[in-house]
Amino acid sequence: MESSGLGQNASFSYTEFIFLPFPGVTVYRQILIVPFFMIYVLIMVFCILIQYTIWKNRSLHAPMYILISLLLTMNIISTTTVIPDMLLSFFRQNVIPLSRCLTQMFFSYSSVMFKSVLFVLMAFDRFVAICHPLRYYNIINRKSLLQLWTVGLARNCILVSVVVFLASRVQFCKSNHILNFVCEYVVLLNLACGDVSKAHLFGLMVRTGVTVSDVSIILVCYLRVLHTALKIAGGSNRRKALHTCGMHLLVALTVYFCGLLSSMLYKLEVSISPDFQNLSSCIYFFLPAVLNPIMYGLGVNEIKDCVVKSWKTFRRQTMWVSRVVK
Repeated sequence: MESSGLGQNASFSYTEFIFLPFPGVTVYRQILIVPFFMIYVLIMVFCILIQYTIWKNRSLHAPMYILISLLLTMNIISTTTVIPDMLLSFFRQNVIPLSRCLTQMFFSYSSVMFKSVLFVLMAFDRFVAICHPLRYYNIINRKSLLQLWTVGLARNCILVSVVVFLASRVQFCKSNHILNFVCEYVVLLNLACGDVSKAHLFGLMVRTGVTVSDVSIILVCYLRVLHTALKIAGGSNRRKALHTCGMHLLVALTVYFCGLLSSMLYKLEVSISPDFQNLSSCIYFFLPAVLNPIMYGLGVNEIKDCVVKSWKTFRRQTMWVSRVVK
């Protein structure tokens, strides 16, 4: 599956690709399996723990906690789509067909865009809860959340499907070596022959349009929340509102910043090491997935209290069983 002179023929197109993540690391390559496997386990354990806590405690069945649970589900999907192939690439040569590469692209991009929709819904939820508390349950309920989620789902599926379709119509004749651990749109287009400027432009328009629209809605919601919170007479209520919304805004902006950083590094004209681009992709895919469960598990007092309570109950039961066995 190596690149050859055939790659220069416009009628020839590779149908299989080889992942080469962190190509500069050659001597102790397999050691990289350990940190990334630990990151994957950490993400899975924290996400499942918080999801189980939300599912088990009826007090956490409010819309905000349901949105948090869905966000963690997207974490699981996005990392499970990427990390197994990444670990396999460190262990041996990982050859994947184009169809599987495009499938990975669809699910990884869809999960990232669904996170953006969830951040918008969470901002809207806090806006209604703080600015219009008496109308909260009339505006925010399962039906309205389902409708908003459906709109976001349709938008994401359409945009991502078009991006994947454009990538599938390209001829890949330059090389079949992907110097990354994931089938990113820009990385694939860099392997294409012919004019792909329109495909690049569409991908840029999708990312820019989604980011600008979603970030604008989030900022408007939280600015209104800030304005209302500053007028709240009670100091404790004001601190609680600012703490909750500040944490949500921090998590959302971290995700968008990581995406912006990754895009800028691929768009810069100067030569950048593939290893550094791989590192930026790691930050984009894995840093938010690690931060989300930690921030929401430790930052949301209601979830943290339930987790601590469940842990204390588990310890008491374990100690009781050990005493009985003895």
